[in-house]
Amino acid sequence: MKDALLATLIEEYSAVEAFASVLTLETKALTALSPVELLPSVIEKKTALIGELAQLEARRDELLAGMGFPGGWAGMELAASTDERLAAQWSLLQKAAERARRANTNNGELIRVRMDYNQRALEALQVVVPKKAGFYGPDGRIPARAAAV
Repeated sequence: MKDALLATLIEEYSAVEAFASVLTLETKALTALSPVELLPSVIEKKTALIGELAQLEARRDELLAGMGFPGGWAGMELAASTDERLAAQWSLLQKAAERARRANTNNGELIRVRMDYNQRALEALQVVVPKKAGFYGPDGRIPARAAAV
C-alpha cells in the first residue's frame, strides 16, 4: 500500500508542476497587451489540471485510510513519518504546491490590477463632455444649434 501511495504522490507532484507551468503561461497572458486570445486555452488547461489534482488527492486520502491514517495533510504527515521515501516525495510535493500557490496569488494580483485599470479607463470614457460650439457630434457633423451661433 505504501508503494501505491508513493506512486500517487509522484503523480500528484507531476500534476502540480504542470499546474505551475500553466500558471506561468497565465502570467505571460496577463501581462500581454491583449490577453483575450491567450487566456481561454490557459483556463481550459487549468480547469483540467484542477480536476486531476482533486482526483489524485481523493486517491491519496483513500490510500491513507487503507493504511489506518486520517486523510489530508495530517494523515500524510503521519504516513511520511513512517517511510523515508514517502517523506521525501511529500516534501517535494509541498514545495511544488507552495510555488504554485505563490504564482496563483501573483496572477490574482495581476488580474486585480488589470480590472482596476479597465474600470478607470471606462470611467474616463464615460465623462460627459459639455457641448461647445464647433465640436463635431458623434455622427461627424456640427450640431445645427452650434452652426447657427
